[in-house]
Amino acid sequence: MEYLSFELPIKELMDQYQTCSLVGEESGVDVKLACSQIEDKIIEKKKEIYGNLTPWQRVQLSRHPNRPYTLDYINGMVDKGSFLELHGDRNFADDPAMIGGLATLDGQKVMIIGTQKGRTTKERQHRRFGMPNPEGYRKALRLMKLAEKFNIPVITLVDTPGAYPGLEAEERGQGEAIARNIFEMVQLKTPILTYIIGEGASGGALGIGVGNKVYMLENTWYTVIAPESCSSILWRNWDHKEDAANALNLTPKDALREKFIDGIIEEPLGGAHYDPEVAYLNLKNSILQNIKAFSKFTGQELETQRQDKFIAMGQFKG
Repeated sequence: MEYLSFELPIKELMDQYQTCSLVGEESGVDVKLACSQIEDKIIEKKKEIYGNLTPWQRVQLSRHPNRPYTLDYINGMVDKGSFLELHGDRNFADDPAMIGGLATLDGQKVMIIGTQKGRTTKERQHRRFGMPNPEGYRKALRLMKLAEKFNIPVITLVDTPGAYPGLEAEERGQGEAIARNIFEMVQLKTPILTYIIGEGASGGALGIGVGNKVYMLENTWYTVIAPESCSSILWRNWDHKEDAANALNLTPKDALREKFIDGIIEEPLGGAHYDPEVAYLNLKNSILQNIKAFSKFTGQELETQRQDKFIAMGQFKG
């Protein structure tokens, strides 16, 4: 387990617990009481730290290197062996930063699409840290249209610092690809359920984020720009990223208060990486509940509900 700077008090207690257990094993002395007391301290310290996270600390937690990514959630949720990944946008190339395919959840057919980061340095470079190219968004749209054709619910998992900003991406129409996805998603006649499972930044997130319901996991963020980028624009450096995070109202509670999302999915104490199985189950239950809730909607009703939801977010003054 890797620890962030504000998690170091927990690391110290975990080291103490491991030392206590090791002493008991090597000496044969009964140290159950001492170890139990340290365990209680660990739980108390976790509640103290994770119950009072600042917006910037929540951003850091959403980027935790041990945190589950899209493929982890897919493999942890779907029926064993049911995920069939589909590749390519049928126009330019396949984009490893955007993955998607057919699967079943407790027998329910779904199309799952999401941005995928990498664990190792080589994989991070391969997947461009979860930043899709235009062909990634076009692949996502192709899969959504396929799902619509067969009346299959679409599940999108968002974990991206933004769309890839490279020159080639711009030359191939990055902005148009995202805009096209938004335009088409509001008209899709099958349920779309969107979940922010990590980072949800800018148009890169919105390109697969127009859902009938939008949820955020407890330790995620969702806003128009990353705190570092906001700081670099306003202050010409990254030194004010914490101030930017505070001002952007990017936490799940902020988004729920402003009605940008429909709910918050609870994570295990300390984050999804502490107990991934619980995180997978919580997400799966939410998906199945929402699929059932939308099962009686007609295609036109799904389209109207989705459009009304996003139109209601804007306020216009003459």
